[in-house]
Amino acid sequence: MTLLPSPGRCAVVGVLNVTPDSFSDGGRYLHVDDAIEHGVRIWRGGADLVDVGGESTRPGALRVDAPTEIARVVPVIRELAAAGVRVSVDTTRALVAEAAVAAGAVVINDVSGGLADPDMARVAAETGVPWILMHWRGHSRDMDALAEYTDVVAEVRAELLARVDAALTAGVAEQAIAIDPGIGFAKNSDHNWALLRELPALVDLGFPVLVGVSRKRFLGKLLADAEGALRPPRGREDATAAVSALVASAGAWGVRVHDVRRSLDAVAVAAAMTGDR
Repeated sequence: MTLLPSPGRCAVVGVLNVTPDSFSDGGRYLHVDDAIEHGVRIWRGGADLVDVGGESTRPGALRVDAPTEIARVVPVIRELAAAGVRVSVDTTRALVAEAAVAAGAVVINDVSGGLADPDMARVAAETGVPWILMHWRGHSRDMDALAEYTDVVAEVRAELLARVDAALTAGVAEQAIAIDPGIGFAKNSDHNWALLRELPALVDLGFPVLVGVSRKRFLGKLLADAEGALRPPRGREDATAAVSALVASAGAWGVRVHDVRRSLDAVAVAAAMTGDR
């Protein structure tokens, strides 16, 4: 049993980047009112969770300090939670997570799996909210250089299990833990496709699995034109939805996407095909 939302199908988590430099929508929702409006729109569009992040994790992105990140996300989370929206916070910092949960966030989505800030485990344990542990090998500025594996599926599986063990040791409840293979984080296109093909190897660990491929570069590469130019981020939505359907069929707990409607349709098809209700 998990403390995460369980809608009876693969959950759809809507992305809300309150940043100036995210790879596909940076700057669009940096103003608090714009962010709140978009978050409510995502929620009313059927998202099971709205994931609010105040620091870009695109390859090469530079870090912001904790006060800046808190100033970006907390007012948005507070207003969304007051409006009845179920909100997660996308952060690697314990201070930010603690402030976000106090403001109404009900999930911590940590792309570092607890490695970026050792105090995150304490926050997760003390607040009792679900903690999504993503596979991670380093910050955005370094992660492309860390994409070296002999067997990417086995190594990601083992490294995620190590993060789960650390969380349990720190007092985080088993039912509060979820995992994420970290598609695109310290991984090249071949690594990403291998992890998606072998997703049951992670699902079989028994923890909810979140998959985030929305608009990512490896989809742009797959859809490149005859001259090799990558498909722009907003032209990758149909491919994103296709992956949503496939990983839902493979047993993923949820998908993290920019276009909620397309992935809701995709996971509904997956549920019908697999007989899930």
